[in-house]
Amino acid sequence: MPATKKQSYARYTVAAVSVLGSMIQLERKSRKMTAQELAGRLGITRGTLQRLEQGDPKVELGLAFEACTVLGIRLFDEDLAGITFRNEDLQKRLTLLPKYARPRKQTAVDNDF
Repeated sequence: MPATKKQSYARYTVAAVSVLGSMIQLERKSRKMTAQELAGRLGITRGTLQRLEQGDPKVELGLAFEACTVLGIRLFDEDLAGITFRNEDLQKRLTLLPKYARPRKQTAVDNDF
């Protein structure tokens, strides 16, 4: 059986996920909501919520965003209309770019003197 490759994350990623988890845990506790209550609202197990609050980067991104929405944590400066507008603007800009990226051609260096 082949060994599985362990995913490593950049320190910034680990720190950012940890901050997000702490924000979720702080807001949940400040609202006097139990872990079981929030997990139930999110449709996940309490263990998954604990992993999210502890900053596990393998927890699904959409789940983290949903927890923030349920708790009223704003991750962006805009409201829903602002986020929608930003997304539409980004989609328009993306249509102007090529459909796929081509690898850069490397030119051979002539070291013959």
